[in-house]
Amino acid sequence: MKKYILVLTSIVLFSCQEKKTSNLEQKVVSEDKKVEDFFERAFQEDVSDSPMMQTRLGKKTDYGLWDDFSNEKYPKDLEKSKIRLAFLKDNIQKSKLSEENQLSYELMKNQLENEIADYTYRFYDYPVNQMHGYQAELPAFLINMHQIDSQEDAKAYISRLNGIKQALEDVSKGLKIREKNGIVPPTFVFTKVLEDAQNVIKGFPFEEVKTNSTLWQDFTSKLEKLKIAKEEKESLKLEAKKAMLTHTASGFKTLIATLQDQMQRSVSDAGVWKLPKGEEYYNNRLKRVTTTNLSAEEIHKIGLKEVERIQKEMEVIKNKLDFKGSLQEFFEFMRNDSQFYYEDSAEGKEAYISEAKQLINTMKGRLGELFNTLPQADIKVKAVEAFREKSAGKAFYQAPALDGSRPGIYYANLYHMKAMPKYQMEALAYHEGIPGHHMQIAIAQELDSIPMFRKFNFYTAYVEGWGLYTEFLPKEIGFYEDPYSDFGRLAMELWRACRLVVDTGIHTKKWTREDGIAYYKTNTPNEEGDCIKMVERHIVMPGQATAYKIGMLKILELRSKAKKELKDKFDIKDFHDAVLSQGPLPLHYLEKQIDAYIQTKS
Repeated sequence: MKKYILVLTSIVLFSCQEKKTSNLEQKVVSEDKKVEDFFERAFQEDVSDSPMMQTRLGKKTDYGLWDDFSNEKYPKDLEKSKIRLAFLKDNIQKSKLSEENQLSYELMKNQLENEIADYTYRFYDYPVNQMHGYQAELPAFLINMHQIDSQEDAKAYISRLNGIKQALEDVSKGLKIREKNGIVPPTFVFTKVLEDAQNVIKGFPFEEVKTNSTLWQDFTSKLEKLKIAKEEKESLKLEAKKAMLTHTASGFKTLIATLQDQMQRSVSDAGVWKLPKGEEYYNNRLKRVTTTNLSAEEIHKIGLKEVERIQKEMEVIKNKLDFKGSLQEFFEFMRNDSQFYYEDSAEGKEAYISEAKQLINTMKGRLGELFNTLPQADIKVKAVEAFREKSAGKAFYQAPALDGSRPGIYYANLYHMKAMPKYQMEALAYHEGIPGHHMQIAIAQELDSIPMFRKFNFYTAYVEGWGLYTEFLPKEIGFYEDPYSDFGRLAMELWRACRLVVDTGIHTKKWTREDGIAYYKTNTPNEEGDCIKMVERHIVMPGQATAYKIGMLKILELRSKAKKELKDKFDIKDFHDAVLSQGPLPLHYLEKQIDAYIQTKS
């Protein structure tokens, strides 16, 4: 009897314990569900607020609308960030979340805290600049993002042509507020962006000429592929022509007038030290783009040290090639010898794109040696469009659509062929294409294990650090066989090391635009136009260019740590999985991720 009671008591106690455990598990699940629902709501709210983001994701909702570019959006976004942060702190118990959701919680919390803190500097940027200004981005969006697969899509395109007027009027109002706050770009910026803006409204139907404008060419070529009646096509063309002549032209003329007016009061001072609280702003920018607490002086010194190291490696290649002369004389030889450049002609440009495609395709066949996980999205190579090629950067990447309807694009700027030497082609293709930005960004978008907001986070040091790291990576499996190409790889890395020196020099040491150009010309083989563009980029995007080398150095440091601790258990493919499997991360979180990977493999 006693034994029976004892057994019964044990069963009851076990049953109660099981129920208690089950309730605890239910609590954990519900807390995870609560935060996951919050992440999804926040992401969908942001998508709903951005017709352009919807289009980038491959959606055709709000297809005829632009984002809100008015100054009233800043306080709305601030309030939204404050409400979200309060919800996280007051309604989510972080300790009861899964490990994965704890990381997402921290990333969201940090992001919101940064958005709130950065509200102080909301007018400190230059929204119209030669790198990524609205004068070029709105037309480029229509050309590259707005697909026309139906008559409704064509009407949505026309709606956006009409909407350009309001969008650019709002941008112009923002420029005027910035000027009242002492935020005006240097004079050279106005010259470049005015030309970009004027280019958009050149050609038919803006002018009575035979040459089509960029937007008219894009709209009509897309329209011609539609299988609809000729009369319907002609009707849509008339609507588009009316939209361009009225609203599109009006918007650009408003922007042009604002820029011409402000240009008269602009100065040549380059650094943000000239701005109110310029030093605080720059320190904030460095913190955001590098995701570290490195000071401007520390970054400057890292740059000088890296420049010296890379130039010593270049000396080895120079000597191997039996070049008689100094490194600077070798630079001069590389700048001027015709063997290193494609002809500056339609045929030369076509040859460049063809070779770039071949480099991408060759690398595709070797990815299995370096990666376990490959992206499903495809990538294509494309020259930068004529209307924006004069001021756009050397090369850049555009992410694929989330639904696979649009591939990733590696853009090469072939406006000036002397800025695109053959010996840098390998490194450039690997950085912008694969295994660089396309691998990292496409894989992040295809991950099922992280919430949507993390797929589209952009931590510059992580993203660009990966790009620079993947310029170096192919060398380890036998690429860069041509010594000149390997020199080009080093030249690209040297370029990024110089950025640390020049960016901090301009914005904290009061270097002039000319000082920066001179530093690049002396220390790199790049031609003068390349040097000018880079310095002008530093000026309008303070701090941004420091992220590349800082990010690459951190990835190499973490890889070295993993190799040292894991020894023969180290697998480069597993390491890359660890780097890429959580999507973009601030560098200190990436370090935690690699530490966890090391512990798992030990």
